Amino acid sequence: MAVLTFLKIISIIVAFIGVSFLIPIGTALALGETAVITSFAVPMVASWIAAIVIFIVGRKTEIRLSTRGTFVIVALAWICGSVFGALPLWCSRAIPHFADAIFESVSGFSTTGATILSEVESLPRSINLWRCEMHWLGGMGIVALTVALLPLLGVGGFQLIKAETTGPEKGKVTPKITTTAKILWLSYTALTVVQTVLLLFAGMDFIDALSHAFATLGTGGFSTKNSSVGTYGSVSIDVICTVFMFLSGINFSLYYYAVTGKFSEIRDNSELKAYFAVFIAASLGIAFVITKQYGSFLQALRYGSFQVASILTTTGFGTADFTTWAPTAQLLIFILYFLGGCAGSTGGGIKVVRWVVLAKQLHNETEKMLHPHGIFNIRLNGKVAGKDLAPNVAAFVSLYLLLVFITTAVGCLFDLDLFSALTGALSMVGNVGPGFGKLGPVCNYGFLPDAVKWWYSFAMLAGRLELYTMILYFLPAFWKK
Repeated sequence: MAVLTFLKIISIIVAFIGVSFLIPIGTALALGETAVITSFAVPMVASWIAAIVIFIVGRKTEIRLSTRGTFVIVALAWICGSVFGALPLWCSRAIPHFADAIFESVSGFSTTGATILSEVESLPRSINLWRCEMHWLGGMGIVALTVALLPLLGVGGFQLIKAETTGPEKGKVTPKITTTAKILWLSYTALTVVQTVLLLFAGMDFIDALSHAFATLGTGGFSTKNSSVGTYGSVSIDVICTVFMFLSGINFSLYYYAVTGKFSEIRDNSELKAYFAVFIAASLGIAFVITKQYGSFLQALRYGSFQVASILTTTGFGTADFTTWAPTAQLLIFILYFLGGCAGSTGGGIKVVRWVVLAKQLHNETEKMLHPHGIFNIRLNGKVAGKDLAPNVAAFVSLYLLLVFITTAVGCLFDLDLFSALTGALSMVGNVGPGFGKLGPVCNYGFLPDAVKWWYSFAMLAGRLELYTMILYFLPAFWKK
């Protein structure tokens, strides 16, 4: 029965991804790219048939999820979804090597944006649109989308979303998890539509505008252009993408509070204040450093703020090669690899709120040394946080850095220089996209051996699912009853 429950949920999630194939299929039909249509249509129809058969066989099976089962289902959903998403890339021969297709798909769904492709403009536009659409689906979460659209999974839906969403504290915006998921996805879709329209007015055609909106809101970084957003050389496009990257790095629950007039929730949000401060400080700092290189402060601010938004939110778009900037500017960019967006956003990384918690805990520890008998609490969003929050955050950051270290070692074992391997590891686990050195913003990951690509694929999924969902299986305790 447990196996049937797993198959039932996984098949439904994969079938929903199959529905999303209709967008690239429609694009291929409109543009006459008939050669790629079967690459989407066959897997799509097969997923629907499998879901229907499994649903009929298991229609009397009640969905009950244990804690262990929840983690297994979410991990399997992302693994199966990534393999399924790779099929059009592989079957169309856009990416003929299977390991490369898997890497590209995992990078898409995990919103990493690291690509094995050196030439994307020659690909069918429907394929490029699918690459960016994967970011959009993975950004808010494929399980969250399924829960939002299918009340059937309301049983255990909160546990599933908790295992998929980001941040140290996970709650519901509304009492019903299906309603919460719908609100988040509606906000997400609304922002996508707005950015698409603005990019159209700024000079992109519809497919490019939609593709870049998908990639921006998902904080992914795939582009339909070889030189990313920098290809357009447009101030308005740079500004639009910078603004929407920044907005995508904000906890999407805050948009619900804004619409419902709960402005105190926004005003008191500790993470939002820190996130805004980091963005402003880093943008201004880098702009001052690179002003000489760009000739004016405003021009430097344009490029500096874009790259800050891109790396801070882990989007990975590029308008400039930041590895050619002054060392101080490169250092500021490097620091951003350790931060990430806000919890509850589509951004990756450690998340700003965790650094806020650690900073407050550090302050409390120094105060305890001065006042041994004092009582000190961590306050977040104007409220006293639970006593377990700081230890949980410290454990997560430790595990995160351990995975970065292991991933760095894997890169070094396969002849990457140390700095390329380190920034590549930070990029994979943090879902950033570009690194430095051989993995810099004007490079790609195609030259890496298959063994490294497979490990990087695991690291990307682990980073997207906040580590524990992918790492629990390596612990003997997980398999004990």
